[in-house]
Amino acid sequence: MNPKSKAVAALVTGAVLAGALGFMPANLAHADDKSDKNKVSKDLAKPLKAASDLLNQKKYADALAKLKEAEGNPKKTPFDQHYINEMEGVAYARTNNYAEAAKAFEAEINDGFMEEKDLPSRVKAVAQMNYQLKNYDKAVEFGNRAIKGGYADEEMRTLVGQSYYLKGDWKGTLKFEEPEIETAIKNGQTPKLEALQLALSSCLKLNDNDCQTKQLEHLVAYYPKTEYWQQLLYSLYTAPNQNDKSTLQVLRLMSEVDAINRPEDYTEMAQLAIEQGSPGEAQHVLEKAFSKNVFTDQRLKDKNTRLLESAKKAAAADLATLPKVAQDADAASTGDKDVGVGLAYLGYQQYDKATDALSKGLSKGGVRNEGEARLLLGIAQLKGGHKDDAVKSFKAVKGDANLQRLADLWGLHAKQA
Repeated sequence: MNPKSKAVAALVTGAVLAGALGFMPANLAHADDKSDKNKVSKDLAKPLKAASDLLNQKKYADALAKLKEAEGNPKKTPFDQHYINEMEGVAYARTNNYAEAAKAFEAEINDGFMEEKDLPSRVKAVAQMNYQLKNYDKAVEFGNRAIKGGYADEEMRTLVGQSYYLKGDWKGTLKFEEPEIETAIKNGQTPKLEALQLALSSCLKLNDNDCQTKQLEHLVAYYPKTEYWQQLLYSLYTAPNQNDKSTLQVLRLMSEVDAINRPEDYTEMAQLAIEQGSPGEAQHVLEKAFSKNVFTDQRLKDKNTRLLESAKKAAAADLATLPKVAQDADAASTGDKDVGVGLAYLGYQQYDKATDALSKGLSKGGVRNEGEARLLLGIAQLKGGHKDDAVKSFKAVKGDANLQRLADLWGLHAKQA
């Protein structure tokens, strides 16, 4: 949010100005009794009435001159000053002098004479004007005052969050935004996009990787744009604790949500798939890359053309032997071979056969990496159109923290698919 001058003017000259001018006539009757503290004094009644008339006539410079004259009167009372603050604020606001208007209205708010019904509009106006002036400390002060008073709208909340951020208080931004985000999630509501973006930007400024990941996970959960998936999954892809198996798993999800945006990542995924016994997957990944014209450099194009031909040959040979491998796996007492068959079928996009083989392997037991097998099962079920079963399989991935995290993200994607 970036309030423009006309937005500030609308605030000030709308509710504030109407309140101010509507307030004047009844109180310009001077106080005959010195104990009456809420009326203009006898000595200043005439000049303040003249200033009020000039304001109504839109003669703002003349009104300000008259108010400055009244302000210098030694017989001025605290309520006289309150009234001067009120009218100066209006006059300055009308002439777009928001720096002076903000000072005048702030003095009016704090002088003890402000009526409760007028307080919300004044406080919000001062917050808006200080934001416009890039006086972010004051914008935060009065924006928080509006929030605590219970009369802040969403725009005011966003203004406060942005003010924390723009004044360089990243920790303050997070302290302000995170409770709102967590409360919304706890209540089954969608957190505000602006709040999530401010929180993420603050995490980046603080170089807090865990914080970045947390906010990105919120963003892909509630605003699943490709750019958020890319940021989140590339942070996993480049994590220092990845091995070849976990890297391929990350790349699988990146490919699924269309978050791969570098040519070399398609190449790496294809190479890893071939190495890990899924040549059909390698072929599919490279064909996808070529269909998207990913390889614009001729050397890369030639290299990946050769890699694609290699993947096709490996896939053809693998497919020819797969029925025999599946038969041997079926006769095995443990499930590892069935899992390998399931992975192969998954690469060839034969999702029902992949689901059957992976389920069989898991039911036999003795699988070396049960978490990975369950993750592959969930992927096969999801790709085969069995979303509910896939979500259950993803939830059942346990043991390996990296795989669990990936499974959670796959489950999130499944619910959005």
